[in-house]
Amino acid sequence: MQVTTKAIVLTSLKYGDTSLIAKVFTASDGLKSYLLKGVLASKKGKLKTAYFQPLTQLEIVANHKNKGTLESIREVKVNYHYQTLHTDITKNSMTLFLAEMLANSIHEEEQNEELFEYLEAAFQWLDAHDEIANFHLRFLMNLTRYLGFYPDTNVMHLPFFDLLEGEFTTLPSLNPVLSGENLIFFKKVLGTNFDALSMIKMNKKNRQELLHSLVLYFELHLQGFRKPKSLAILNEVFS
Repeated sequence: MQVTTKAIVLTSLKYGDTSLIAKVFTASDGLKSYLLKGVLASKKGKLKTAYFQPLTQLEIVANHKNKGTLESIREVKVNYHYQTLHTDITKNSMTLFLAEMLANSIHEEEQNEELFEYLEAAFQWLDAHDEIANFHLRFLMNLTRYLGFYPDTNVMHLPFFDLLEGEFTTLPSLNPVLSGENLIFFKKVLGTNFDALSMIKMNKKNRQELLHSLVLYFELHLQGFRKPKSLAILNEVFS
């Protein structure tokens, strides 16, 4: 079946000497993996390696067999041209980290229009703004809404947050919990939007602690989730 759809690249891995396998989140069918034969060798082909950098927003014409095998792409063009996402060192490190988080979190081969629209808008926001130090924190919190484990915000005044239950509590349990300064920043980020993020002033230690708590939150709620290798690079950039 031939499909024309918008798509966001998550990861691409070298396959053999000349090919790539790209993991792509599509607007039409959710997560898809494509074999891009000979793309590394071809100078004149329609498919160019540059199109498959993490988080690139594309429009693709693809053949979908929907048999759980690698699919193929016939045509591709960039749907949104980033100005800074791949050239600014801080944004690029954040891009690699978020792409890896998404690749480790999204597994469904089914349409999820709301999630696609969220990713599209969020990365365009990141591309267009300069004050982005807390972007990844709010991005990951928002993402949990689409993955089914957004924090219960009904009793946010309570002094602990149970990461396994996803709710605020009066007393700590045997589960991993957030408390103290970490919880204060968790609540601040949870209660804001991208445009107001720069108002939240965190030092390096606060930001790293909160990020590690969020990654743990994903680990506790997603079966088979792997901690991103690019987390260490991101921490270096923000130090």
